[in-house]
Amino acid sequence: MKESAYKKAGVDIDAGEDLVERIKAPVKATFRKGVMTDLGGFGALFDLKQAGYRDPVLVSSTDGVGTKLRVAIEAGAHDTVGIDLVAMCVNDLVVAGAEPLFFLDYFACGRLDVDQAAAVVGGIAAGCREAGCALVGGETAEMPGMYASGDYDLAGFAVGAVERESILDGVRVAAGDVVLGLVSSGVHSNGYSLVRRIVETSGAAYAAAAPFAPEASLAAALLRPTRIYVKPVLEALRLKDAAGLSVIRALAHITGGGLLENIPRVIPAGLCVRLDAKSWPLPPVFSWLAETGQLSATELARTFNCGIGMVAVCAPAQAEEIMEILRARGEQVYTIGKVETAPSGAGGLVHIDHMRDAWRRPG
Repeated sequence: MKESAYKKAGVDIDAGEDLVERIKAPVKATFRKGVMTDLGGFGALFDLKQAGYRDPVLVSSTDGVGTKLRVAIEAGAHDTVGIDLVAMCVNDLVVAGAEPLFFLDYFACGRLDVDQAAAVVGGIAAGCREAGCALVGGETAEMPGMYASGDYDLAGFAVGAVERESILDGVRVAAGDVVLGLVSSGVHSNGYSLVRRIVETSGAAYAAAAPFAPEASLAAALLRPTRIYVKPVLEALRLKDAAGLSVIRALAHITGGGLLENIPRVIPAGLCVRLDAKSWPLPPVFSWLAETGQLSATELARTFNCGIGMVAVCAPAQAEEIMEILRARGEQVYTIGKVETAPSGAGGLVHIDHMRDAWRRPG
């Protein structure tokens, strides 16, 4: 059979069709109540009433995986970055109190490698199952000349819903509230331009044992997927106070900007947060990054999650019960700080005590 002109130009329609067949089963396994359409349409329909909502407000989020993809590409390990993609979006939704409902992905490459793409989409499907949302569609873009051979990029788009009276926006946060920290699975999906630079200057090889986790290769250790906090947090949000409101008053997903930049996003004016670095363990990967990259404690806290991937703020009286719910769902949780009145009215700041001692780096 004569090769088509489009294929000669670098786009293989047959490979695209092969990919669709390969991913049908894992994608359909994510479908949940509310999905109204099958794969292959021009748009996906979702019924909020069928999903059980009375007065829903939609919440949307979009994100990518960043240069963590470079580590995956160089290591030839593509089965977990899809989980990262989902996590970065759905963790942002849940901080508003929203349940993720459906997800769409965008996969772009120079030349479609069906095995590579199927591994990526398989990870996306796994992340959606973990988050309880449906993978209702996506786009695979083969663009020769835009990406080098073997390279690809990812973007994700998530939509969730929350009942109007249950929206979480941080306005109820008050001085004296307790700050709880949910442990991260590692670096998650932020700061990898710095991570890769540190790896490069250190001379470490991705295939070699990780200096901070010798039971795994450096690539495997750095590719541990972002933790998805959705189901445990949604369970904890069901705990209500006397007014029928969630006893969790605010949530913050610790992404780019680390602890110092993300927590202030949900703290009202006139308040600040004081954390104690001694109250949770710093995972070895961050100690290695700090030591090898000669990072100050402040730079570490402003770039990485430092072992805390999600923060919850609540009144002291309910803190222990919330922690019990989260721990029963498999989360490691620590009381890491408190909310205070900001000095001179300058709110929105995060102060972390004992960083130098706890993290063993000069600040």
